[in-house]
Amino acid sequence: MAFKTLTEYLAWLYYQYLLCTGIYVLEPWEKSIFNSILLLVMAMVAYTSYVFVPIHVRLALQFFSGVFGGQTESAVTLMS
Repeated sequence: MAFKTLTEYLAWLYYQYLLCTGIYVLEPWEKSIFNSILLLVMAMVAYTSYVFVPIHVRLALQFFSGVFGGQTESAVTLMS
């Protein structure tokens, strides 16, 4: 499938989005509400991932390093 311009490709992607979600049957004001809620949820997921995932990854690494015999932070500071 050859696209002449970027706008044609983006229009095709938007059309695919409409077909896959089934919102092509909605009225324009219903589409805007649906898209707004979807955008809001995606923004909240991205923000939550940015804030909380690094904390959980750090805690998991600390836990598994202790379980599998890694040195704790206090032992490292005593050696320095």
